Amino acid sequence: MNLRLSTAIVIAIAATAAALPAFAQDVPASVVPAIPSTPVAKPDQATPVDVSPTLHAQIMLERAWFSPGEIDGQWGSKSRKALAAFQQAKGLTVSGELDDASRAALEAEGASALISYTITDADVAGPFLPTPAGVAAKAKMKSLPYQSAAEALGEKFHASPALLRALNPGVALDVAGGTLRVPNVLDVVPLAMAAKIVVDKSDAALRLLDAAGTVYAQFPITSGTAKFPLPLGEWTIKAITPNPWYSYDPKLIVTARKGDRKALLPPGPNGPVGTMWMALSKPHYGIHGTPEPGLIGRTQSSGCVRLTNWSANAVAQAVSVGMVVSMQE
Repeated sequence: MNLRLSTAIVIAIAATAAALPAFAQDVPASVVPAIPSTPVAKPDQATPVDVSPTLHAQIMLERAWFSPGEIDGQWGSKSRKALAAFQQAKGLTVSGELDDASRAALEAEGASALISYTITDADVAGPFLPTPAGVAAKAKMKSLPYQSAAEALGEKFHASPALLRALNPGVALDVAGGTLRVPNVLDVVPLAMAAKIVVDKSDAALRLLDAAGTVYAQFPITSGTAKFPLPLGEWTIKAITPNPWYSYDPKLIVTARKGDRKALLPPGPNGPVGTMWMALSKPHYGIHGTPEPGLIGRTQSSGCVRLTNWSANAVAQAVSVGMVVSMQE
């Protein structure tokens, strides 16, 4: 879903029909709205299971804030880039290959890769609705929620629904009470506040830097096309808006269809910008989530910087309005 933001990203509408949405660019530059916390599966619930070296490394990289993107048990370019950044941060030989020294560093925390989690009533309560294909149909929705409990659980544990099914054969993902084996990603230490964001086009990565200029977190991204390239240079964050509304303008969308008209789309994890929007000083551009986490790094955007929803939410808690965002080749 390669949609491009226009200037009219807006804050969530109050629960009265008469309320009008405010533009995200007009959000006060004071406090980042809190993101609801998620019940955490405790490490002492760990279930001994065999886990592949690849899956283990992906989970540990995610816990270390060097994200491979959606955890799927497959070792590809996003996992190699995440490991290379982790190796750099730990002073190891930078290869992107899972050598003994890297395994030891990833295991230093002593956390289990997989834990046991019991599906709750809230996990399967929904509402779950199919996401319409057309813009006009989306605009008629009250929200753009998850399409299934499996999709919601996948995002909760930063994993593909296919991986959850593979780890839990015979366990229904849409029935409360079932016990799942899931990636251990919910009890990680929160990110420290960043001093600067760097978006690297060549590595397809967003990095958080501390005051000393050291990279301490990295996330895979999708960004730019020939028509709407990544805006190189230095910009600043103008607003941070959870659960944003989306103002669709076909003139600004590289994938716009003939006959599309302007429309205001409701918020939700399956909205064009997912669950988080960080507006930049460059008009029409921002850092945001996505309805399709598995496509991060595999497709192009309409110029904005796209992250998985969980990564976008984490970044939003580590940055502030006015922070510098440097975009480089």
